[in-house]
Amino acid sequence: MAARQTENPPSDEHPLHLSPVGPLCKDRAMNAPRAGQPAQPSDLVDVAALVTAYYTREPDPENVDEQVAFGTSGHRGSSLRTSFNEAHILATTQAICEYRRDRGFDGPLFIGRDTHGLSEPAWSTALEVLVANDVTVLVDAADRYTPTPAVSHAILTANRGKVAGVDAMPGGTGLADGIVVTPSHNPPSDGGFKYNPPHGGPADSDATSVIAARANELIRGGLADVRRMPFARARAAVTSYDFLGSYVDDLPSVLDLDAVRSAGVRIGADPLGGAAVDYWGAIAERHRLDLTVVNPLVDATWRFMTLDWDGKIRMDCSSPSAMASLIAQRDTYDVATGNDADADRHGIVTPDAGLMNPNHYLSVAIQYLYGGARPHWREDGFIGKTLVSSSMIDRVAADLGRRLVEVPVGFKWFVPGLLDGSGPFGGEESAGASFLRRDGSVWTTDKDGILLALLASEILARTGMSPSEHYHSLVQRHGEPAYARIDAPANRAEKSKLAALSPDDVTADTLAGEPITAKLTRAPGNDAAIGGLKVVTESAWFAARPSGTEDVYKIYAESFRGADHLAQVQAEARDVVSAALGS
Repeated sequence: MAARQTENPPSDEHPLHLSPVGPLCKDRAMNAPRAGQPAQPSDLVDVAALVTAYYTREPDPENVDEQVAFGTSGHRGSSLRTSFNEAHILATTQAICEYRRDRGFDGPLFIGRDTHGLSEPAWSTALEVLVANDVTVLVDAADRYTPTPAVSHAILTANRGKVAGVDAMPGGTGLADGIVVTPSHNPPSDGGFKYNPPHGGPADSDATSVIAARANELIRGGLADVRRMPFARARAAVTSYDFLGSYVDDLPSVLDLDAVRSAGVRIGADPLGGAAVDYWGAIAERHRLDLTVVNPLVDATWRFMTLDWDGKIRMDCSSPSAMASLIAQRDTYDVATGNDADADRHGIVTPDAGLMNPNHYLSVAIQYLYGGARPHWREDGFIGKTLVSSSMIDRVAADLGRRLVEVPVGFKWFVPGLLDGSGPFGGEESAGASFLRRDGSVWTTDKDGILLALLASEILARTGMSPSEHYHSLVQRHGEPAYARIDAPANRAEKSKLAALSPDDVTADTLAGEPITAKLTRAPGNDAAIGGLKVVTESAWFAARPSGTEDVYKIYAESFRGADHLAQVQAEARDVVSAALGS
């Protein structure tokens, strides 16, 4: 069983070194031998076999691993594992049609796709069902790829003046919603399918549970109740929408691009072969920025990637291994950025620090935005973070005099605050965030990796300091945390056990020599279940939870008392997880 540990950014001398802390690695390899090295032909997925399996393999409706299941960001799987096949998409799309009809969402549906090999087949299948159900469907005008934030932006633009709040969405008023066909940063063999209701953000469990249950019912019924028409007829019936132009032209409402242009910031943007590939070139041209698209290639095998921590191809822009080629070019640009396949995540590379830890960049972004850069935001606007993000954010929030709202993992929890302006910024440790327009109105309610990547250049342009230099200032003011996340494989049963952890599973009164101040199974910001456990002391914490998007579990830990203390925290956290798994 391989596990990885993601720590604070490594030193310049060892830019890709991920060293183990404590006895974690006694029987586990931290990284695959070729992590960070270029992919070889043997690493590549057979796209033809992948697509063939999509159309030919039939899921067993009684096999839980082959059912439709929505995690924190839609249904994901692989056609080769019979977990993402035509039957899944037929059923899920029909279930979405029925859900939106029952809720009175009678406006258009925006649909976009990323560059994964399974995305276009799934997109085509979805069109056949949507149009057969008399849904007005809007697709990309250039028949190209659409980032997640561009779909969210389109939904909110269409619904402007119609949606007063997340819980105030009357039916029969032309409300639009959307679908994004993407598994985000997952390997090339995976597919993904996520639904965004009229608030523009990820669907909550009140929607996804209904959609998944109905989809599985339709599969068990042999898809008899799925309405479908031939693709040629469906494609001819859809309407074109300029996702790229609408999004790119609107960027000055949320970012000070004039400052970036005037300062001559040299930007390198790597879409990592994902849906942002056309967007970065358009941003450079339309806003006259000194911006180079580092890699404009699109290839469903992702043969140009360096391997991630476990030796797999994964478009994780927060991973030093996956971002190795861009890190190697860090001296070429003032700021270099990467995005995952649907551009809802960001990676920030600076000459002085290499790839920034996402927690570090979120802390800097919050300090900058709330510290005077956005004077038209609400003075009482809170800061949103997931409870596994760094406590540096807590210290920055306290220093700013701003209320901090700590929520479970999942961007859906930030939607209400972004929609009504009460929470101008929401971010999570996995490099996903969004924030309001400069006038305090909503921009997107889903993660926006393009936005956060460009913010790094605005910070440099307006302050004369890189984001990594700003983080160094925060460390001098608030102390330096040691933070790490450990990922390890876990099957469905093991993930269920971890999700059921309770405060009673921690019988000790201390953690790494400090009194325990909280044992949390519900988030303090909204009292929602966290699907795991967080244990807190004055200077440290750990959280254990199953992933909502991959077959792994995660242990997050942080200490403001250094790496040795972090190792103690991790050791005790592993004891809790081992007990829960019965190992």
